[in-house]
Amino acid sequence: MTTSTTIGYALGFIGAGLMLASYLMKSMMPLRIVALAANVVLVAYAVITQAWPTMALYAAMIPINVKKVREIRELVRAVESAKADTPLAEWLLPHMTRREVQAGQTLWRLGELATEMVYVERGQLRLVEHDEALGPGSLVGEIGLLSPDHRRTGTIRCDTDCTLYTLSADGMAQLYYLNPKLGFHVMRLVVARLQHDTALAARRADAVPGATPAA
Repeated sequence: MTTSTTIGYALGFIGAGLMLASYLMKSMMPLRIVALAANVVLVAYAVITQAWPTMALYAAMIPINVKKVREIRELVRAVESAKADTPLAEWLLPHMTRREVQAGQTLWRLGELATEMVYVERGQLRLVEHDEALGPGSLVGEIGLLSPDHRRTGTIRCDTDCTLYTLSADGMAQLYYLNPKLGFHVMRLVVARLQHDTALAARRADAVPGATPAA
């Protein structure tokens, strides 16, 4: 066995060990870094042993893992730099999907299954049950998305043509998995929304003689 073959096999075993270690990791950033290292080592192994299909596979995986590492680092920096009063959507927006919606369209109805949250970039939505306008900068739908039964707590309709950004339940779960700190920011947002809804219900109850404020 030649020296180059010995080195090739050694790199192959090291790469396989790194790849196996990445599958056993729970934290996404170390997982991606170790997977990236495994890709580089396995490419070197494949070149030395002239295993070209293997080389093509792991060479193709290098830019994928580099992209994932960058995304995770950007999200971590955004979460860590977010202040207590920083809107969640300000740093969540790059991970959302842009969508144009026409006036009069109903996004969802009370009691429907919640599958996404929405950020309003342009236009105006309306929370039908409370007759409340939601303009640019509003983030809606997060309560239904995170509630135990995943049901909508109100009906949302477009008053005007709108430019929206959406994030699915799966997308939120993936972001939370990338950085658990996201959960604390979302929880703060949900609590603020519940406080707002409770205060609104109390004001409406005060305006109606004999009504009892919602708890």
